[in-house]
Amino acid sequence: MTQIPGPLVNADWLAEHLDAPDLRVLEATVYLTHRDGGYDVRSGREDWAAGHIPGSAFADLIDDLSEPHDSLNFTFPPPGRFAAAMSALGVGDDTAVVIYDRNGTMWATRLWWLLHTYGFDNAAVLDGGLAAWTGELTDAPAPTHAADFTPCPQPRRIAGRAEIENGPACLINALAPAAFEAARIPGSASLPSRDLLDPHSGRFRSPEELRERLGAVGALGGGRVVTYCGGGISATLDAFALTLLGEPDVAVYDGSMREWTSDPALPIERG
Repeated sequence: MTQIPGPLVNADWLAEHLDAPDLRVLEATVYLTHRDGGYDVRSGREDWAAGHIPGSAFADLIDDLSEPHDSLNFTFPPPGRFAAAMSALGVGDDTAVVIYDRNGTMWATRLWWLLHTYGFDNAAVLDGGLAAWTGELTDAPAPTHAADFTPCPQPRRIAGRAEIENGPACLINALAPAAFEAARIPGSASLPSRDLLDPHSGRFRSPEELRERLGAVGALGGGRVVTYCGGGISATLDAFALTLLGEPDVAVYDGSMREWTSDPALPIERG
């Protein structure tokens, strides 16, 4: 069985193991286009179909891997829905998974976090995403594999509104500084997810740089840390970085600001 060496792998490792029969490579690209009052969501499936890492399949975070909701996108999927989607992608209990995207890594970390929260830890994110891949691309259809994914929920990796209201030990906002200043959950600290990546390569910063940034907001030391953002996507990049550094008790507030601001009775800090 192919054993993933850690939550993050580089393109060289992927190229070396690409032909392993139990390895599944998944692309998770989604595009958000900001507009007045919100944003438009577009799947990256067409881009994947035009050219992708050989052997990779497209993982649909918009529909297949989210629970339908009237007002919230990308809502955490229940076990049956998630298991069905992963099984259809050829991911079973005896497989290894590498995930990438082509626009900022947070979509790859979102899928990694979903797997992590359902007890599947033999998975990694491709450092630098598709841009780091130097091999050829293909437009060949995804291969099919029979698989049966068994979800093993890890509830400590999800934070709900009640926990946020009670005030976790450390609450981290992963949004850009302007969004943090415009509105945030009281008591939270700002650590934009983009600051955890090298701006030139798109790869994660060195462990020393990550420790400096995460330590500055009180996120290191073994206590409970909850990350959030607008809708539970970029927050997973902060949570992933904490996991890279070995923090044992990290969760994502899946509802994030969209859920929090939907109740006018909940407090908001600004400025």
